[in-house]
Amino acid sequence: MTAQIINGKEIAAKKRLEIAEEVEKLKSQGITPGLAVILVGNNHASQTYVKNKEKACKELGMYSLLIEMLEEVSEGELLAKIEELNEATEIHGILVQLPLPKHIDEKKVIESISPLKDVDGFHPINIGRMMTGQNAFLPCTPYGIMVLLEESDISISGKHVVVVGRSNIVGKPVGQLFLNQHATVTYCHSRTKDLKFHTNQADIIVAAVGIPNFIKAEHIKDGAVVIDVGINRNEAGKLCGDVDFDEVSEKAGYITPVPKGVGPMTITMLMYNTLKSAAESLNRK
Repeated sequence: MTAQIINGKEIAAKKRLEIAEEVEKLKSQGITPGLAVILVGNNHASQTYVKNKEKACKELGMYSLLIEMLEEVSEGELLAKIEELNEATEIHGILVQLPLPKHIDEKKVIESISPLKDVDGFHPINIGRMMTGQNAFLPCTPYGIMVLLEESDISISGKHVVVVGRSNIVGKPVGQLFLNQHATVTYCHSRTKDLKFHTNQADIIVAAVGIPNFIKAEHIKDGAVVIDVGINRNEAGKLCGDVDFDEVSEKAGYITPVPKGVGPMTITMLMYNTLKSAAESLNRK
């Protein structure tokens, strides 16, 4: 068996066309979706992510505002800027690029963003709404995974999903989204005993551990759907995921590659959340 590739780049491109159409409709009603990104310091990876977000905004006809702050900026100054953006009517989404310098409390920063503009889906109010199946901004990578499966006609209801990794950004929320769609969900992590016992029962595996080529063919059953969230560099410096693609693709039914798998969906769903926020602001007028 050779797995069918879930092409995130193609699915993201399709979704972005749909988003661009909806942006034009909103513009005809006098609203341009606006995303503000705050970048603190000069982390190279963060700078690259921010540039990609700016580029996506421009391609989709959205308003993009980049606010760059020095590494030494005080927590108070950052919180004041967020409060200013909370009140700005032309801004519908606020994103503070993580990680932040150690002297700034990330939780306090996340909680200072208005839940109505929390397009990253990290605010406790949005997390609570997600947990209870209410209207919420969903975290972008987990949301992107659900869209990949939907667009690939892979059913979720009644399936056993094993999530390897329990981060607040991917592992925990993606498990909840699967649960919301009637899957049976098992979380595995660094303290899990006999990982293979659990993963070999999975109809769908989500690998989000940040370890290159961690999931091998022996970890999955024949025909499983394998979603690889990892973005790593192997010993040769080549981009790779948390899944040993060459091995696992010979056994899986479906698999996401790295790159061109989950990655393109993250920024796409950020754009979708910004659009959603702008549309909802129109309804509040």
